[in-house]
Amino acid sequence: MQIAGLNTLGISIARIDYAPLGQNPPHMHPRATEILMVLEGTLYVGFVTSNQPAPNRNKFLSKMLNKGDVFVFPVGLIHFQFNPNPHQPAVAIAALSSQNPGAITIANAVFGSDPPISDDVLAKAFQVEKNTIDYLQAQFWENNHN
Repeated sequence: MQIAGLNTLGISIARIDYAPLGQNPPHMHPRATEILMVLEGTLYVGFVTSNQPAPNRNKFLSKMLNKGDVFVFPVGLIHFQFNPNPHQPAVAIAALSSQNPGAITIANAVFGSDPPISDDVLAKAFQVEKNTIDYLQAQFWENNHN
């Protein structure tokens, strides 16, 4: 959006700096595939397949990436990156196949929506007690309900 000539080319790129033990939490891009290249450090990455017919339903695929390694996250699938090193940061470049890929962080969307999703609905969906849902929603209250 800041450089008009680049706005309709169908690509985005971002540098991501990960603190020691830092992460880009589970999220998805509804309008883009992402390709990630590690420039420095190590990242543990993974994604979950969609609700395909068995046996590949919700299959978790992950890999430990080192400097120079590349990983692809298909469009719309939940994925994450985590720096497992407690002493060294990591750096990566992410390229996305859209100038407007969107980003939905799963925990924020589910537990921090405004207004909140009913705790009855979430308790049934996650098969936990309502007080567990209330606790999780409270963790996101400050950020989403100023």
